[in-house]
Amino acid sequence: MYRHAKQLWQLAIFPLIAVVGGFSASVVAEPERWEVNMPVGATEVSRSIYDIHMLIFGISCVIGVAVFSFMFYSLWAYRKTKGHKPATFHDNTTVEILWTVVPFFILLGMAWPATKTMIEIYDTKDADMDILVTGYQWKWSYEYLREDGENIKFFSALATPQEEIYGSSGKNENYLLEVDNPMVIPAGKKVRLLLTANDVIHSWWVPDLGVKKDAIPGFVNEAWTRVNEEGLYRGQCAELCGKDHGFMPIVVKVTSPAEFDSWIGEKQQEATEIKELMAQNFSLEELMERGEAVYQRACLACHGANGEGGVGKAIAGSPVAMGDIGNHIDIVVNGVPGTAMQAFGGQLNDLEAAAVTTYQRNAFGNNMGELVQAVDVYNFKKGGGE
Repeated sequence: MYRHAKQLWQLAIFPLIAVVGGFSASVVAEPERWEVNMPVGATEVSRSIYDIHMLIFGISCVIGVAVFSFMFYSLWAYRKTKGHKPATFHDNTTVEILWTVVPFFILLGMAWPATKTMIEIYDTKDADMDILVTGYQWKWSYEYLREDGENIKFFSALATPQEEIYGSSGKNENYLLEVDNPMVIPAGKKVRLLLTANDVIHSWWVPDLGVKKDAIPGFVNEAWTRVNEEGLYRGQCAELCGKDHGFMPIVVKVTSPAEFDSWIGEKQQEATEIKELMAQNFSLEELMERGEAVYQRACLACHGANGEGGVGKAIAGSPVAMGDIGNHIDIVVNGVPGTAMQAFGGQLNDLEAAAVTTYQRNAFGNNMGELVQAVDVYNFKKGGGE
């Protein structure tokens, strides 16, 4: 009987030892992966948040140790087997006053630094620049609001290769945390973020900046940051927002003021070039090349790499892609209400919308031989199509 009990004990304890041992080895091999504390961060606010967290954690630990030590000592020292009998008193005024007053002052000591930091978190005045952040399913747009009215706007979407996502190649260290266009801000400048959403509730969260703010359709929330250290800071959408919630990363690139000014100049030049391109007519081959790039970025997740469909309907053999061209442009620009098909009129410029429409009508075996130029999309919008 003893032998059987011992065998059962070994069967029970060996898997636990293996799990604990394996966990310990993983912690040693990949310490950053197993961190459970919040990051210190790169801003004064994030460091204040961390300090408050550690202060309250420390106080809680001290209180927990003191209370449980007193409780266990009482259970041991005054146990019934030693002849002790329970007290018969019902109240003690002194004790009641103490356990009311002492926690009050402990909470007051916690509230003072917490309130001070909360006031700082919500103080968005005197910002050096404003950026409008809009959440979409499933990407972010950043619009730099400039005093001269020449706002700069672009979209930031997941840039992790599909091969990594579907497991046909190895995953790099920033798996699902890469974007095609990071938000760029200058070091040492106070940046106010105006956050909203186009469809459902999202949440813009970058731990190292100490910023986590909901982006809600129809509302504009405010947050701010000032980063003194140049570098890349990564985050994610922190509000469950649909099928591709886990594919909605955030990257903030902090540069020197001089490099930031140079980047702004490049973006302005890029906007000028796009305006010039939209006035041109392109061949079918040129539109197909541009359209494929847009499709990979904006359409593939829902309609499939080969137009086979998925969350969205199939493009291959689609009555939309092989039907009336005006209806096709309408769906690309305005979407389909009540479905997952978004309105891309505000996400794509006229040339991109024309190129992706051309691509859909001629790829995946559709072969319609029809072209859509940027001017066609422009005229559709001007005629009240948007």
